[in-house]
This record gives sequence, structure tokens and C-alpha cells, in this order.
Amino acid sequence: MKKSFAIAALTFGALVFGTNKVQAQNTTATTTVSITLNDVISIDAGSTAISGAVAFNYVTAADYNSEKTVPQANALKVTSTKPFNVKVKAGGANFVHGTTSANVIPVSVLTIKAATAAGTMGGTKSAVVLSAADQTLVANAPLGSALTLNLDYTIPAAKSSSADILGKPAGTYTQTVTYTATAL
Repeated sequence: MKKSFAIAALTFGALVFGTNKVQAQNTTATTTVSITLNDVISIDAGSTAISGAVAFNYVTAADYNSEKTVPQANALKVTSTKPFNVKVKAGGANFVHGTTSANVIPVSVLTIKAATAAGTMGGTKSAVVLSAADQTLVANAPLGSALTLNLDYTIPAAKSSSADILGKPAGTYTQTVTYTATAL
């Protein structure tokens, strides 16, 4: 019995004195995280209209008597934190060859519109007969990141077979086209 008592006493002592007590400690931490947002609208790198070139070549009689379309995939890639419009305008009233005012083709021979497979950019798309004034190409496009717009540049046969192009001196006629994305 003395032996049982000793074992019981040792067991009780081990339980009381040998157990580590858990002290009150911090079990949670709180951190404040800030996210600062700024309104952004950008025609992003990767837009083929940035330093791009669209070339129409009239070599044969059939070229002058038919509609020509030059597609430009990913012409515009826009990131915007707000809904937006895209406008387009020419850098002047005419495509110019050389320095003579007789060597001009009116920019109105060119129509720019969203391609059939327009890309990921939403909104209301319009065909625009190019001019030197801003015109809306896409209205009320929803906000988004890297939204693409594929464009078709078209010169209708009615323009290529008219005095707007016929009778002009041979050569390359150029004009800049500017796209502007504006938040609503």
C-alpha cells in the first residue's frame, strides 16, 4: 500500500508540477492594407496603330474599279477604369504627295470601321468617313483592361474610280490618323 501511495503521490506531483502552464499570449495581429486607385485611360503598347502603317496599292485597272480593304488586327488596345469613347481624325484634309497642293487626295476617300470580328472592346461602333475633325468610332465602351479593337480601312470603288484618285500623279500619298480614347 505504501508503494501504491508513493506511485500515486509521484503521479500527482508530476501532473501538478511537471505540466507547463500556457500563459496568455497574442494569438492575432491586425494590419491595415491600403489600395490607392487612380483613374486611368491608355492606348496601350501592343496597339498596331501606334507607329503603324496601312498601305493601299493601286497597280491595275481592276484595283481602281474595286473596293479595297486593309485589315489591322489589334489596331487599338485600351485600358480604362471608366467607360470611354474612341475618336478618330486625320492630321489634315488631304493625303499629300510631295509639296504641291495639286498632289492631294481628300482624306474622305477612306472609311475606318470596326472589323467583323471587332475584338474585345464593347460599345457602339460606327463606320467613320475620315476627316480632319474628331469623329466617334466607338461610343460608350465599358471599362476594362487591354480591350482590343480590330479595324478595317476601306476605300470604296466609288472613290477609287472617281476624280478623287483618278488623274493624280503617280506616287505615295500619306496622312496621319490619330485615335483618342476619352473617359466618360
